[in-house]
Amino acid sequence: MLGETPIAETTEEVFEPLPERGPERRCLATGEVLAKERLLRFVVGPDGEIVPDPAARLPGRGLWLKPERAIIRRAQTRGLFARAAKAKVKVPDDLLERLVAMERRRLLDLLGLARRAGVLVTGFEKVRAAIAGGTVAVLLEAAEAGDDGRGKLAALAAHRAPGALLCDGFTIAELSQALGREHAVHAAVLQSGIAGRIKDAAARLAALAAESND
Repeated sequence: MLGETPIAETTEEVFEPLPERGPERRCLATGEVLAKERLLRFVVGPDGEIVPDPAARLPGRGLWLKPERAIIRRAQTRGLFARAAKAKVKVPDDLLERLVAMERRRLLDLLGLARRAGVLVTGFEKVRAAIAGGTVAVLLEAAEAGDDGRGKLAALAAHRAPGALLCDGFTIAELSQALGREHAVHAAVLQSGIAGRIKDAAARLAALAAESND
């Protein structure tokens, strides 16, 4: 469903966007000027619908927001998109759900990229060895992983890889498809450049999915 938002629905301040050049953009809800990689771009589609543009490639004037659930919800429900666009717009009722699905897909794609780059290992024993060697940046546990195996790896990581991020929001089926492995339950991303991108993507997904922020 789509909700049409008139321009003057709210008197809440909307911050003018920066020109679409250079490395920084302004969040239209908070006024913060941040690197564009830390913000999420939206555009008004040909039919007047607000369209997420996480790759920042779609034509049109960009409307930028911090990728946090509370801020997206504020823009969605208080008419901020319409005021920033200076036009009536259609805001999808399921905008947040669409964003979460997009970010989940992006994170899975990054995990697949890490596998192809040779910086991801799968299987309990290989993951345990990588943790013991102090080379793990991200520990992946399928949502259905047993408490015994999960607990052993988590305990080892606490001592040998305390900075490792635990990512346990994907099912066995999702991880298996992304990693090209059958029954992927335990996996780990080794320290590498792509590991940093995965950590950033995971933090972004968590900020968008966190129900407590609504």
